[in-house]
Amino acid sequence: MQSTFVLVHSPSVGPLTWAPVAAALQRAGHAAVVPDLTGVTRGGPPYWPAVVEAVRAGTPEGRVALVAHSNAGLFLPVIREGLGDRVEACVFADAHLPPREGLVRAAEEEFQPFLRGLADERGVLPRWTDWWSEEDVAPMFPDAATRAAVVAEQPRLPLDYYTQRVPVPAGWDRGRCGYLWFGPPYDTFAEEARRRGWPVLRTPGHHLHQLVDPGAVTAALRKLTGK
Repeated sequence: MQSTFVLVHSPSVGPLTWAPVAAALQRAGHAAVVPDLTGVTRGGPPYWPAVVEAVRAGTPEGRVALVAHSNAGLFLPVIREGLGDRVEACVFADAHLPPREGLVRAAEEEFQPFLRGLADERGVLPRWTDWWSEEDVAPMFPDAATRAAVVAEQPRLPLDYYTQRVPVPAGWDRGRCGYLWFGPPYDTFAEEARRRGWPVLRTPGHHLHQLVDPGAVTAALRKLTGK
């Protein structure tokens, strides 16, 4: 039975960030889905069980290759545990890399003051693209229409989404794992992946490069998963 690529977007953005790659995979003859995680904070903390449930609900039966982008990388171990032995491969695409086991926060300690400074009086953050300057945001998108669509579906996350601790089950990285990176600062995670003995590829670009060159990103994912 053919396995399915499960493309997991960061809860900071939305499923449109993976849509071009899903379409490219389907044109190449692969099954691909993008579970919608934009509502995972609606039920209150802890949020990680809602992430796992959203992925499970959006994933068909059968074998899967998990691909996590950005902040979603920290949830990949619990997602893998939730899907069980169906997972054939795990790939991190310009993503945060969790430890081998234990607990991990959804944002690094040194990033917390920046986030607290962005939150409003209710403890709610602006949309992710509003965190950064125009010169940082504009190059991530191939055109104005794509940018408008991606910006429109972004949720406004609560600050405590980034302070929660996400469990990292021991043994989650058994089997095939790989890392795809686009540019800094994810080179540091790519180097850690190399130290773990994983295959690492680079497709040079900005953080949402899967929107700009879905063909190149698709080719890299197929190589890393052996599909």
